[in-house]
Amino acid sequence: MKESIEGIERFDSPGKGRGLRVTKPFKVGELVFSCPAYSYVLSVSERGCYCEFCFTRKEGLSKCGRCKKALYCNGTCQKGDWAMHKLECASMMAYGENWAPSETVRLVARILARKKAQQERSACEKLLLIEEMESHIEDVDNERKEGSEADIAGLHKFYSKHLDFPDHNELLAIFSQVACNGFTLEDEELSHLGSAIYPDVALINHSCAHSVIVTYDGTVAEVRAVQDMQPGDEVLISYIDLLYPTADRNERLRNSYYFSCDCKDCQTKCKDKLKLKVRKRSDPISPEDISNMVRYARSIIREFRAAKHEQNILFAPASELLEMCQLSLEKMGTVFEDSNVYMLHMMYQAMGVCLYLGEWDSAIRYGEKILKYYSVLYPPLSLNVASICLKLGRLYLAMERTSAGLKTLKRAMAIMEVSHGKEHHYLAELQKEIAVRK
Repeated sequence: MKESIEGIERFDSPGKGRGLRVTKPFKVGELVFSCPAYSYVLSVSERGCYCEFCFTRKEGLSKCGRCKKALYCNGTCQKGDWAMHKLECASMMAYGENWAPSETVRLVARILARKKAQQERSACEKLLLIEEMESHIEDVDNERKEGSEADIAGLHKFYSKHLDFPDHNELLAIFSQVACNGFTLEDEELSHLGSAIYPDVALINHSCAHSVIVTYDGTVAEVRAVQDMQPGDEVLISYIDLLYPTADRNERLRNSYYFSCDCKDCQTKCKDKLKLKVRKRSDPISPEDISNMVRYARSIIREFRAAKHEQNILFAPASELLEMCQLSLEKMGTVFEDSNVYMLHMMYQAMGVCLYLGEWDSAIRYGEKILKYYSVLYPPLSLNVASICLKLGRLYLAMERTSAGLKTLKRAMAIMEVSHGKEHHYLAELQKEIAVRK
């Protein structure tokens, strides 16, 4: 039997299908509702830093005595995770370095295991059963189908010992559901921690002019208001990065979620001119030159992403990646202003590479430019702005620029008090960072 969540209700949203709306007022920063994960998985790259079960970040985690790969806070967490970890433990030992399921495959394996074990509606399915999540399977193109087929092959290869698989078409539908409804768990700096499924949160529709934001306390999703809301207002999140101009955002929505947005920001093309701003020169830049530079920008972003993946920046020298960033910024800078999102995208990548290389001064220079324009281009209560403030503030402190560091961290804290809630452990950790340097 369907349950209820205090303060919200499921309804048919005009032009959008199923959705959620509030039944009582909510103030900015107020928790609208929270939702445990149906299934979740920690990224392999984060093993050693976070507990596999509760996602607590701490030192001195204890290894699984069998595989030596998964780490936990204590025996209680290890026991709590065993039903899911046993899907991988023996397989990791058997395959060794050749154990390589994608994160999506790992998440789907856990979904299948939970479906088999679950006897009744779970606490994360009060308004929507996992089987009811939209799959858009009929809209999936051949390229994505091929990706799903490869994932299904990986699922059979690495998980056949512990799982009974549904038929092939049902597996395709489940992978499509995960693609459309999965959530990326992130830390306070928006670093990727893992993936999860939250059926009730998946009911929330998209708007670029969103009313709520989703953050995470461990593996629990928390939905907080970033606008004052009145009874009857729809609960809306952004599915995508709002930095980009209207056409780019809608292209991403169509490609990933099979719809376009017609919110007020899309209708007015809010901030598009600044996001695509070109330089004023004595010899005016032609529309053809602008179009050519946009094509170049999109191409170099793809090229950088591929090169970063190939070189694996976590382990390999990154000087070539930094040079790629610098050369592309120099070329794009002949046409684009610094506020142009393509410039900002490559500045962000350059900042990340500089951090990896330990080039702190260069990282700060990029970070200061990014923050200047993020502050204008993103909504006021943006996690992206908070993230840059955290990175930049910590850099300032590392460089003994204490005043600038504390000021920037306090700016991040002001946003996070709304987005995460004042009691979140990230805020407690940040308060300690600030107190030590005062």
